[in-house]
Amino acid sequence: MNNKNTHYKERVKFTLKMKKDYTILIPEMAPLHFRLIEPILSRQGFHIDLMGAEGPEVLQKGLKYVHNDICYPALLITGQMLTAMESGKYDPNKVAMVITQSGGGCRDSNYIHLMRKAFEKAGYPNVPFISANIWGLELNSGINLTPRTLLMALAGMIYGDMIMIVSNQIRPYEINKGDTDAMIDRWIERLTATFKKGRGFMPKAIEKNLHAIGEDFASIPIQKVPKVKVAVVGELFLKYSVPGNNHLEEFLAEQDCEVFMPSMLGFGVYKTNGALEDLRLYGGKPLKKLVMNIVMKFLFKVEDMLIRNIEVFDQFTAPERVNTLKERAEGVIGIGNSMGEGWYLAAEMLEMADHGYENIVCVQPFGCLPCHVSVKGMINKVRRIDPRVNAVDIEYDPGATKVNQENRIKLMLAVAKEHLSEN
Repeated sequence: MNNKNTHYKERVKFTLKMKKDYTILIPEMAPLHFRLIEPILSRQGFHIDLMGAEGPEVLQKGLKYVHNDICYPALLITGQMLTAMESGKYDPNKVAMVITQSGGGCRDSNYIHLMRKAFEKAGYPNVPFISANIWGLELNSGINLTPRTLLMALAGMIYGDMIMIVSNQIRPYEINKGDTDAMIDRWIERLTATFKKGRGFMPKAIEKNLHAIGEDFASIPIQKVPKVKVAVVGELFLKYSVPGNNHLEEFLAEQDCEVFMPSMLGFGVYKTNGALEDLRLYGGKPLKKLVMNIVMKFLFKVEDMLIRNIEVFDQFTAPERVNTLKERAEGVIGIGNSMGEGWYLAAEMLEMADHGYENIVCVQPFGCLPCHVSVKGMINKVRRIDPRVNAVDIEYDPGATKVNQENRIKLMLAVAKEHLSEN
């Protein structure tokens, strides 16, 4: 049927000519990691700004232009983007937005289309939206990332994981308050300077820097005292995003807890493994399988490099390798279940309990079906397998209050503190 009222606007592409004058705005998912990745992208000539706006007014902007049934990260990021546009800081005609597209069953794949419509309604129809994906879903001629830049970004993620994991295990016990954060700043500055010189991303350099990071954080004077240990697992964005999880890490620190945050690299290895598992279960092109196997082997080596350089220090607990986690998931949930956090989440909870972090906060956006299945469907089974698991699942949504979320976490911590005093 021919409908004359049907309106379709072709997407605005980010071109090479725009690179010089446009500011690219990126949602700040993982502050520590993005502090390293931002200068890497700037080095290739991109003008990058990170968006970290938060608060009820930001969410209201998202709710105004995006359906409230969409999951929380989409609402929050849309609100952050529109807040940036209305801040007066940027020329609305010289701004581009970046958003991920997972390419799988997660509705993240559709965020970019929703946001384009939201920007049309808000009066910004000519803002280019850049898809960050590895599947070739959308291409933009202006995003001409070189292999060197991509390798540097990977190195930045590895360094970010190393600093995040070891610093979280030192900060709660430091004798001189502020030593850990000062060390983080020194290493960020040092690595940024290294990247600006076009170095620090080859395997030997990464190995050397990882060990040096471990040595420096291990040298910080600490006094070990009994503390409640808490692991944060769940949906990728909410796990790391400070505005997204309502400053969860800060809240747990205020409750005198030691917090373990799983590595971002581990999740990347898990998702690549999931793509290979799909090929094994459902078939696919032999060339794709060959390429994915090569990528998988490379990621296994990178993963091993990170974990080895944490394991060498007695002070630190390292995350487990993805292949070990797969073994934990066997008999609990099918390995073919790699939608969202899939089997990885159940395996992580069992892993954390084995390493002394049996108190677990599972974060998930309301409306995220894969995560609801992974958390709510698995949490009771995980508890039956390992009764030490003291877990609480926290949903994040514009209608969910911070007070309610924190009170539920406090109930979990009350049980944790009781167990701590008994031991």
